[in-house]
Amino acid sequence: MATRRPRRTEAPPTAGLPPRWADLWPASPRQGGLERQAAAFIGADDVQAECSGTVALVVTLTAMHRLSGRRVVVVPAYTCPLVAIAVAHCGLELRLCDLAPGSIDFDAQALAQACDRDVLALLPTHLGGRVADVATALTLARAAGAFVIEDAAQAFGARRGRRSVGLDGDAGFFSLAVGKGLTTYEGGLLVSADARLRRELKRTSREIVPWRPGWELRRSLELLAYHAGYRPSLLRLAYGAPLRRALRRGDPVAAVGDDFPLRIPLHTLGRWRRNVGARAFARLPAFLADGALRARRRRARLAALDGVEVPGDPAGTDGTWPFLIVQLPDEAARDRVLARLWHEGRGVSRLFIHALPDYGYLRGVVAPADVPNARRFAATTLTISNSPWLDDADFESVCAVIEGVLQAERPASR
Repeated sequence: MATRRPRRTEAPPTAGLPPRWADLWPASPRQGGLERQAAAFIGADDVQAECSGTVALVVTLTAMHRLSGRRVVVVPAYTCPLVAIAVAHCGLELRLCDLAPGSIDFDAQALAQACDRDVLALLPTHLGGRVADVATALTLARAAGAFVIEDAAQAFGARRGRRSVGLDGDAGFFSLAVGKGLTTYEGGLLVSADARLRRELKRTSREIVPWRPGWELRRSLELLAYHAGYRPSLLRLAYGAPLRRALRRGDPVAAVGDDFPLRIPLHTLGRWRRNVGARAFARLPAFLADGALRARRRRARLAALDGVEVPGDPAGTDGTWPFLIVQLPDEAARDRVLARLWHEGRGVSRLFIHALPDYGYLRGVVAPADVPNARRFAATTLTISNSPWLDDADFESVCAVIEGVLQAERPASR
C-alpha cells in the first residue's frame, strides 16, 4: 500500500478575498474611500467604519442605551462569543434565546417570551452569510419598544430582494476581519436607515473610541503579514500548523479561534487600512458572485447525500457564502467526519464550538440556560470552506468521506 504524501497546500476555512500587493499603495483610491464605496454597495445613505465588528456593536449598544435607558440585550444562544463579550463590555444584561430547531433563526415563541419592557435590543443574526428572519424580531421589538440590531458580521453583500441586510433593523453591522470577504485585517462597518440614530452612533463613536497609534501599528503589521501569508502554499504554516497543534492537545475552542480575550480594544480604524479596503473593493462584487455560483453547486451536491442538511436562504433573498454549514444526523457522525478531515487542509472546520452557556471562559459573562436547539446545532454541524482555493477534486473527497461515514452508520441504526 502506497504511503500517503502530506499536502503541501491548505484551504482556508472561509472564503476571504485574496489580497493583492497593489492594495497596499498608501494614496487614496480614485474610486472613493472605504465608507463611500461601502455605502454605494449596500445602498445606504451613510456607512460608519470602526476598528472591528465587535466595536461597531459596542458603539451601537452604547448609543441605544443612552437613548432608551434599557439594559437587556436578547441574542441567539448560538452565536459568536464576542457578542456576549460586547454586551458585558457595555455593562448591559445578556438574555439568551434558543434557536428554532435546525435553524439559525430565533425560536419565535421563545423570543416572544424573552421580550419585555426591560429589553433594549434584539440581535437577529445572519449566521454564516445566511439571511435570517428579521421580520419576527421587528414585530416583537416594536411591540416592546425595543431596538433591532442586525448582526451581519458574516454577511457583507447579502440581500433581501434588492435591499442589503442590515438596513431593515434599526442598525446593522458587518465585519471586515480576515476570512469575511473584504478585510482590513480587523475592521467593521455600521449602518442605520434612521438619520437620528446615525447621528447618535457617530457622536458615541467620537466619544468612546479613541485614536491609539500603538493598536493601529499592530493591526497594520498584521495586515502586511496577512498579505504575505494568505496564499495556499503558506496557509499550511500560518493557519494549518496552529490548528493541528490545538487539535492534538484536544482544544477545539483554540482550533477555531473561539478563545477571545474578555477585554475589547477600542481604537479608530486608520486611514491607510481604510485605503487598503477601498482598493480591494473593486474586486469584491465579482468575487461574491463567483462564490455564490460555486456554493449553490456544492450545496446541491451535499444536499443530495442522505442525512445531510445544508441551510440555504428564504425565497427572495441572496446570502453570501464564506462557507457552507453542514448539518449531520447526530454528534457522533459529525465527529467521525471531523476526525477524518479537520486536520487535512481541505477547508473542513467548525463554526462556533459551543452554545454560549457552554464556554468555560464565559462563565462570568453568560449565565446558565436551557437552550437545547442551540446545543444540538453546535453538536451536529461542521463547515466546508467556499474558498476558490478548495478545488473540485478536494471538495469531492470531502463529500466522499461524509457519504462513507453516513453509510457506515445506517446498518447500526436499524
